[in-house]
Amino acid sequence: MSYYADKLESLKDLFGTDRIRLEGGHLAVGDRTFPIVDDVIILTDPSQYTPYVRQRVPDGRAGQNAAGAFAEDIQFTFGEEWQNYARILPEHENEFRQYFDIVDVDALKNKRVCDLGCGMGRWSYFLKNRCREIILVDFSDAIFAARNNLRETANCLFFMADLKSLPFRDNFCDFLFSLGVLHHLPTPCLAEVRTLRRMAPESLIFLYYALDNRPYYFRAILRMVTVLRTAVSGIRSSLFRKLFSLAGTYFIYVPLIAMGALLKPFGLSSRVPLYDFYHDKSAKRIEQDVYDRFFTRIEQRVTRNEILALKDTFAEIVVSDHLPYWHFLCRK
Repeated sequence: MSYYADKLESLKDLFGTDRIRLEGGHLAVGDRTFPIVDDVIILTDPSQYTPYVRQRVPDGRAGQNAAGAFAEDIQFTFGEEWQNYARILPEHENEFRQYFDIVDVDALKNKRVCDLGCGMGRWSYFLKNRCREIILVDFSDAIFAARNNLRETANCLFFMADLKSLPFRDNFCDFLFSLGVLHHLPTPCLAEVRTLRRMAPESLIFLYYALDNRPYYFRAILRMVTVLRTAVSGIRSSLFRKLFSLAGTYFIYVPLIAMGALLKPFGLSSRVPLYDFYHDKSAKRIEQDVYDRFFTRIEQRVTRNEILALKDTFAEIVVSDHLPYWHFLCRK
């Protein structure tokens, strides 16, 4: 039996049509047909199929994407990242609490939630028993890792999709979160935040901060790191990426964290880059972030004031004062 056999009503509501049916390994929505691979509904245009999906859906076309801006290298990087670092780690639960510090999680009990750019589903994992339904969306092979991490959960729907061209109805969910995603798009991330207004009445977003609440030398270091990131991000060798991530962990991150620990009795630990966020993280968790930071070509950063300017689109913007910077709520 298809995983979606008992989810047709949810699918009808998502797409805003009663013309929904399962046909073998496909989902038919009106006149369109979408393949289902490993319980993941593939909504991407065939020109955006990953090699894995193309292998499983041999009738998919290759060629130029006609849907607009699309970064194949970012798709590749995140697909590789979340398959190599696919395990839910103990510290992920604490990070979940950090991101959701400004959210009334108990109020989500009877709501549909969307995890937009879900990666391997680490945040949805901690929400799965706290809401009615979760819609997980990712445009890379990470969505298959998310399906595996949530295999024992029945209230999740999985979609491989370009978040810029979701075929869902307006206000298809009650609450949406997109953490660490929009700043990797080839389009302005704040403009993308504004487009989310049509999807949900409330959204939780995390965008890389422009170090606007840090000493000036943090920004000078970032400029040097950006040069290195730009140079190595195009290297696709799995061995190089693994070795580089290990080297970054043990020769950059761990020494800086140790320096911050030494300075903590003097109240100076926060002046050491990386210490605040990583001092309680395992080496495996740090390694994943090294990979994430250095192998994504596109990295946009925003200031708190730029986020507050989103009030031109939303009725309320709530920016958390706590790590990770900056995560914030947008309410219609």
